[in-house]
Amino acid sequence: MILGGLAAAALLGCHPVIASGNNQAPANVAAETPEVPAAAVPLNASAPADGQLVWSQDPGSKCRFVAPKSLTAGPTNWIGECPGGKASGLGVLVRRDGGKATATFYGELREGVPVIGAINVDGGYVVGKFTGDDLVQGDLEPQVRIDSFNVAAKAARAASARFQAQKNAASARFYADAAKQLDLQVE
Repeated sequence: MILGGLAAAALLGCHPVIASGNNQAPANVAAETPEVPAAAVPLNASAPADGQLVWSQDPGSKCRFVAPKSLTAGPTNWIGECPGGKASGLGVLVRRDGGKATATFYGELREGVPVIGAINVDGGYVVGKFTGDDLVQGDLEPQVRIDSFNVAAKAARAASARFQAQKNAASARFYADAAKQLDLQVE
């Protein structure tokens, strides 16, 4: 599913894959974003045939969550609240290879399970509500697309505020910029 347009891609200086946007941290920020532990021991991110959810865990905080399948399997970290040991509220799941972010989910989780949001992968966005083991894709209602990007932008701003409170200006700026890119998808 392609969201956004060539004008947005030109404005953001990227090539649209699924949607326009680019969420790769600049080289000078990547060194600071490992505030989030980079050595997760993930579980399989997809749901098994019996439909039960498969849980992953952030290695630093031990916060548990279900990672959407399109985030891809691998080390994944949570930036957000973790009441009762489960990721909840607005936040960011960051998939890492080594110290580099490769895919990012911006959105809302409830008791560790994604609700709605956007996944930035390969320079584009997969958006929708979480059902089964992934974000629902395909013929989404226009309002669901808009809501997905709005929630994702709020989640990026929440991550920015979290890093700002930790006095990590580079990471705060990175997530503030991500929020602006997400906002552009609905303009």
